Amino acid sequence: MATLKYLGGYSPSLQQQIQQLIDRSQLGTWLEERYPLQAQHLIQTDPALYDYTQRIKQQFMRSSNPVSKVFFDTRMHVIDNALGQHQFVSRVQGSKLKRKNEIKVSAILKTLPEPLLRMVVVHELAHLREKDHNKAFYQLCQHMEADYHQLELHLRLFLTLRG
Repeated sequence: MATLKYLGGYSPSLQQQIQQLIDRSQLGTWLEERYPLQAQHLIQTDPALYDYTQRIKQQFMRSSNPVSKVFFDTRMHVIDNALGQHQFVSRVQGSKLKRKNEIKVSAILKTLPEPLLRMVVVHELAHLREKDHNKAFYQLCQHMEADYHQLELHLRLFLTLRG
């Protein structure tokens, strides 16, 4: 029986359905039907990820604080269900205190379909306005990505499949 550690917050009936797909070796096929190989993306470098993130930010969050750095982190693993991280970095440069927003995304997202990468980027961008995972945070995520919750579930299914 596979561990459903990424699906703990979901209903027992949904977990049971997913477990049945796993037991029948059908979860991979189910995901491939929803995300065919054409869904693979070309966002493979830090500059490409930065541009991708900036386009989403420009479309939905123009007035938010700027993001100075966005990059893939090869050392970031799925720890506490995190595939992305938003950091507010303060650095002293001469006599000035510089504050910057940085987003890092797990390099595992290079290999997953683009909608799942978008979901993580949207999640991290939402932290520019809402620090906590509250109702306003998730409303902002859904404003930027209407299928946010569905994509989050699918990302968790990919992670479950990978083990």
